[in-house]
Amino acid sequence: MAAWLSSVLPAGCPANGGLAIARVGSDKVIGRGGLQLTSPAFRAGGELDPSFTAEEEDAVAPPLEWSAPPPGTQELVVVVEDASTDDPKCHWLVWGLAGQRGKLLEGEAPPRAGKNSQGNSEWLLPALPEGSDPHTYVFQLFALDLPLTLMPGATREQLLGAMDGHVVAAAVLTATYRPSEGDDWEEDDDDFE
Repeated sequence: MAAWLSSVLPAGCPANGGLAIARVGSDKVIGRGGLQLTSPAFRAGGELDPSFTAEEEDAVAPPLEWSAPPPGTQELVVVVEDASTDDPKCHWLVWGLAGQRGKLLEGEAPPRAGKNSQGNSEWLLPALPEGSDPHTYVFQLFALDLPLTLMPGATREQLLGAMDGHVVAAAVLTATYRPSEGDDWEEDDDDFE
């Protein structure tokens, strides 16, 4: 794995080389122009709330905010992937975001979305079996020097192919998710006599 990549990702992510940032990013674009990606719902490297995972019935995508990209940015793209397996699972592909400071609100429908690893164009809720080791989710923001002409529903490969050679800045935000443990409370028959 490239040294620049290990400086922005937590140690022990097997999929580091397979992430979108590894394919279309470089050390020259990470944080260029002060570009930053944050979320009001979790701190960098923090834990995803169950309201953004399959643990809750009405779960939605977490809110994201970004600083102003470098001048000349035409469009912004967000890619979210699970970096805890050799082949990263794609949770969200979003593009069509204006090339300026902005945000996506919690559960907000993005301008354009592509197919996640399940083949639909929604936020793919993280879902892990109880007792699993925590997984690391990598939220990747890319500033492009051209507007994309992809139609909604494009695949990850189509999106990355269209972005290749056009990324002028990028930012990364990570979060972890470990499924909540089952209810430890046990009914005591003596309490219900």
